Amino acid sequence: MLSILWNSNTGWVLLSTMTLGIAAGAIGCMAYWERQNLMSDVLSHAALPGVVIAFLLLGEKNLFVLIIGAAISALVGAFFIQWITTSSRISEDSAMGMILAVFYGMGIMLLTIANRSAGGNQSGLDSFIFGQAAAMVRSDVVTMLILAVLVLLIVFIGFKEWKIYLFDQQFAKGLGLSIQSMSTLYTVVLVTTIVIGIQAVGVILMAALLIIPAVSARYWTQSFQMMIMLSALFGGLSGVSGTLISTMGNGLPTGPFIVVVGAGFFMVSLIFGKEKGLLINYIQYKFQQKKQMEVLKQEGGRL
Repeated sequence: MLSILWNSNTGWVLLSTMTLGIAAGAIGCMAYWERQNLMSDVLSHAALPGVVIAFLLLGEKNLFVLIIGAAISALVGAFFIQWITTSSRISEDSAMGMILAVFYGMGIMLLTIANRSAGGNQSGLDSFIFGQAAAMVRSDVVTMLILAVLVLLIVFIGFKEWKIYLFDQQFAKGLGLSIQSMSTLYTVVLVTTIVIGIQAVGVILMAALLIIPAVSARYWTQSFQMMIMLSALFGGLSGVSGTLISTMGNGLPTGPFIVVVGAGFFMVSLIFGKEKGLLINYIQYKFQQKKQMEVLKQEGGRL
C-alpha cells in the first residue's frame, strides 16, 4: 500500500479523483434539487461525440482540447433538449431520452471511425467510455484540478444565490436575480463537472458519481449546506477508495470501482441514515405501533 502511495503518478491520480468526487458531490446536490438527475446522464453521454471530433480535428489526445470538445457537444445536447421541449409537444423526459440515444450513438460511430484511421494516436480513446484514471499524466491531472477547483469556487462563493435559486425562484426574482442567467450558469457548471471526469470515470458512469453521493447525503440531513458537505465527502471518499482498489489490481478499471464504492455509501445511508433511513423508519414504526397498543389498552380498561 505504501509503495503505491509513494508512486508519484498514483498520488496525482488519487488527488484528481478525490477532487473530482468532491466537485461531483457538490454539483450533484444542485442537480438533485433541480430535479435534473436524468440530465446529468444525458449530458455525460452527449459529451462523447465532442471528444472524438476534437481528437479527429487535432490528431492527438490533448486532454484540455478534448474537454473543450466534450463541453461544446454536451452544451449542444442541452440546447437541443430545450429547443425540442419548447417548440413541440414532446415532454422533457422524452427529449432527454432522444438526445442521449442519438448523441451516444453518434459518439460510438465516430469512435469506430477514429479507431480505424491510420496511425496509433487514437489508442486509448475507448477509455472515455468507461474511464481509465491510471492512463492520465500529470498535465491531465493539473487540468482536472484547475477546472474542479473553479467549479467548487463558483458553488461556494455564490452559495446563498444558489440556495435561493433552487428553492424559491419567485423570491430570487424579487431580489433581482436573473433566473435565466442562473440557469445558464448551472448548466455550464454541470457540464464542466461532467467533462472533467469523463477520462477518469467515463461517460457512462459519470452520471452515477453526480447522483449517488447526493442521494446518499439526503438520508443524513435536511440542511442544504450540510447535504452539500456530506455529498462532497462521500464523493471524495468514493474517488480515493475506488482508485486505490483499482490500483492494487492489475489493469482494473477505475471508474466502475469508484461507482461501486459510492453505491456502498448509498446502501449504508439507505439503511442507517437518520433522515428516513430504513432502520430509523422501522424503529419509528415499532414505537408508534407500541404507543397505539398502549392507548387501546387504556381505552379498553376504561370501558
